Amino acid sequence: MRSASPFVYTGHPSTRFEDEASAQGATRIAGIDEAGRGPLAGPVVAAAVILKEPDSIPAINDSKLLDADKRDALYQQIRTTALGLGVGIVETAVIDRINIYQATRLAMKNAVLAMNPAPDFLLIDGNLSLDLPISQKAIIKGDRLSFSVAAAGIIAKVTRDRLMMELHEKYPQYGFDRHKGYATRTHREALLEHGPCPVHRTCFKGVKELLGPQDPDQVALFDDQSTTAASLPRIGK
Repeated sequence: MRSASPFVYTGHPSTRFEDEASAQGATRIAGIDEAGRGPLAGPVVAAAVILKEPDSIPAINDSKLLDADKRDALYQQIRTTALGLGVGIVETAVIDRINIYQATRLAMKNAVLAMNPAPDFLLIDGNLSLDLPISQKAIIKGDRLSFSVAAAGIIAKVTRDRLMMELHEKYPQYGFDRHKGYATRTHREALLEHGPCPVHRTCFKGVKELLGPQDPDQVALFDDQSTTAASLPRIGK
């Protein structure tokens, strides 16, 4: 849908897209974003958030522009005040089977399905669509343009970071606590020294080159299925 007037990016999210959806009759507008699409290891996590008012938390911004303390504070505030919130997680084994693009869509879909109340309009970060009977709009760089999408990005980022800290406890040799699975020099050096572990994405360049003959006993850390917020007792608020 075209805006009635030219849109100018101000360096901070706005309510433009929420206002457009509201003008179409939507009352429960969910922003959707993901974290962990690019790393070499760990799950991809998506979140869907319905804010009480699109700009009810003015400090919300693109999670990549916030430091960890600010993200944690906003994570708590969003969880406490949101009208609806859902999280979807797709583990490494599924990413390897269906590819990261489809895994991201699945995580987003599961995040929406985990919501109560259900949304009647979706604002989705990136150039993605979801196989759901709900009106939706894809927004390139939505986490910088929409409060709702940015809120979802914060929930997804903090949730995934906490999961990667748990994986660090199991696989400390890779330094997941520092790089969260991304392809930093430290991570790549650890991969060369230790080889991939069960939560590395074997379909990703930088990992698959290090694989020897397939070992049937090398199984994924998690069950080969996606999960939702209902199965996250350790994430907390």
